[in-house]
Amino acid sequence: MTELAEQPVAVPQYLPSTVLNGAAREEAISMMRRLVAHTRNKTTDQAPEPWQEPVDNYLDEELFQAEIDLIFKRIPLPLALSCELPEKNSYKAIEVVGVPVLITRDAKGEVHAMLNVCRHRGALICEAGHGQSRALVCPYHAWSYGMDGKLNGLYGEQTFGEFDKSQRNLIELPSVETAGVIFVCLTPGLMIDIDSWLGEFRPVLEALKLDECYLFSSRMMPGPNWKVAIEGYLEGYHFASLHKNTVFKTNLSNTAIFDGFGPHERVAFALRAIEEHLDDPEDTWDPSANVGSIIWLFPGFSIAGGWRQRMAIGFPLPTTKRDESMTEQRILIRKQVDGDEEQHDLEVMRDWFYDVTYGEDYITGYGVQKGVSVTGGRTQIFGRNEPGVQYVHQTINRLMEENAGPGDPRPRKAN
Repeated sequence: MTELAEQPVAVPQYLPSTVLNGAAREEAISMMRRLVAHTRNKTTDQAPEPWQEPVDNYLDEELFQAEIDLIFKRIPLPLALSCELPEKNSYKAIEVVGVPVLITRDAKGEVHAMLNVCRHRGALICEAGHGQSRALVCPYHAWSYGMDGKLNGLYGEQTFGEFDKSQRNLIELPSVETAGVIFVCLTPGLMIDIDSWLGEFRPVLEALKLDECYLFSSRMMPGPNWKVAIEGYLEGYHFASLHKNTVFKTNLSNTAIFDGFGPHERVAFALRAIEEHLDDPEDTWDPSANVGSIIWLFPGFSIAGGWRQRMAIGFPLPTTKRDESMTEQRILIRKQVDGDEEQHDLEVMRDWFYDVTYGEDYITGYGVQKGVSVTGGRTQIFGRNEPGVQYVHQTINRLMEENAGPGDPRPRKAN
């Protein structure tokens, strides 16, 4: 019996752009210079030494709940892009670690975030997704709120009885919009110091000009434990083995650079095209066509291909269960869709990123999750050639230690 020939996989076309200029282009040229050297020498950026992470840090239920409370409910989470609410009176509803969140742009163009919970009987006001409306009306008893969260009226008000309506506005969540991203804190009353949170990472984010982009698609994707899910975004060591018919067609394996910026990081892979430009003058280089950058906002907002015409954004978040995550995967474009052919190309790209992330990375991640569940007391080991993965675990553990109070569980440390 003859074996069936492997079917070729359609790979989306990487379209370069002219988004890089000034200091941002100089930085990108510097990154490409590092990748050219690695490609020529068959090397990669390395951490000082391998890192061991106790598997109990993936498995401990109390630690998981503490991570939700001490990290996810305290830091500014990048829960929406400006282009997801492009017009006045638009909204996005999303569940985040069990918290129903509603983000709006009101009639003045101002952004608000609030709990997606009616102040009458606690019903969810909007279904998950995006929408357009002049008012937020609870489906249970038709209480009506403005896009700023203020209670404007209720059905049968004359029979309901008197109360102070100003005390029944939707519960506000701290939020800020900057660099094309809308950050939300899940704890009412906490302040967001976005300048401190972004720090030196702000120019990296601003260089992408996300505020000039358009949303093509948004899709939710189930996944394994959130730590397992995020690890695959931050190293190219697995490209040749796990992605041999997909990502490895366009990216070199185990050829990457890494930079940390406080809690955030940037990992960039050498695209195969770089091999054609190893000896070209630097003033002819186009980093957007040769460098596959991952711009990573902690705790897991991954922007892939942010210098190009089309980019993929994934954001894995924990659910309320330790062994589950949910990823919002979006495709952004720098100009509106022009014709059926471009629409088709973007649909191919959308489906390709979903299939690769879920069908290859996350399916493998479910296996990893099963594997670590039977190796309690032992460790995962991340090589020197996986600095991005080392860095995110070190950041998680550092923030847990900094935010923990008396009696709070703390991450285990390798012996």
